Amino acid sequence: MANVFDPDEDLVLRVGRGEAAAVRQLAGLKLPRVLALARRMLGDPIEAEDVAQEAMLRAWRQAPKWKPGKARFDTWLHRVALNLCYDRLRRRREIVTDTPPDRPDDGPAPDRGLLSAETGARVDAALALLPARQREAIVLCHYQELTNIEAAALMEVSVEALESLLSRGRRALRQSLADLADDRGADR
Repeated sequence: MANVFDPDEDLVLRVGRGEAAAVRQLAGLKLPRVLALARRMLGDPIEAEDVAQEAMLRAWRQAPKWKPGKARFDTWLHRVALNLCYDRLRRRREIVTDTPPDRPDDGPAPDRGLLSAETGARVDAALALLPARQREAIVLCHYQELTNIEAAALMEVSVEALESLLSRGRRALRQSLADLADDRGADR
């Protein structure tokens, strides 16, 4: 396998040597994106924080053993976070309770800026209803801003398969949120 350019290589090697400044820098760079990914996948900010912390802990533990050139560190970290999210989602399906869980805050996410709280909640709800692989593809490409090639590699599918997942996910979101588009058209 050819060596892969990794912009994080030096930083990860420094973390592996135990440099405190490098650990802080890595956390500052990666934690917000991992947290956003987990929040989008899980829809629960508390669980998302737990996943993000666990992913960063694994990154810190893996850093001394990291072998540059095989894959980008960022890709590996996203895969770890996604696996942790899927573990949590599987556990949710397995737990049957008599009382409904507490509802997450329906307020707008900080990255939503101009969208209203209601619209943000509707988009989150529609995203949560997508099949897991479609949701994963949309989160990675649209929210995490990975390229199709990066997202396909992370999901271990071909670019064509990723594009199919994106297409089906977008179509389902458009159908779920059609009334929002109609309302915006009426406002103009």
